[in-house]
Amino acid sequence: MDDQLLLDARARVLADLTARQLATAAAVTALDEACASREWWAAQWPQGSEYVAGLVAQDVQDALFEAAGRWPLCLACQEGPVHSLYIQPDLGGPDPVWVCEETGEVAAALGFLGRV
Repeated sequence: MDDQLLLDARARVLADLTARQLATAAAVTALDEACASREWWAAQWPQGSEYVAGLVAQDVQDALFEAAGRWPLCLACQEGPVHSLYIQPDLGGPDPVWVCEETGEVAAALGFLGRV
């Protein structure tokens, strides 16, 4: 696997963690663990390298749900229950985006939560 893809995935997820003030030691540890796991995964399936960024984001989201709660929260919806954004396409892809789980609207590209 191209190391640059994994570094890009890490940087994009870290940017989103930072944008939402969640770049804690525990969150960065979860990110590093997700990157290590996906490095192995991509080595087993080289054709899947374009999916790595979205999968790393999903792995971190899952790890944080258990430790810190929902992340990232949707900030666009002012009414209704508190809810998260999720990565689309579901299994990642070359251009993963965060999507509101309530409205289905794209909130931001992965790595760009701080720019919305």
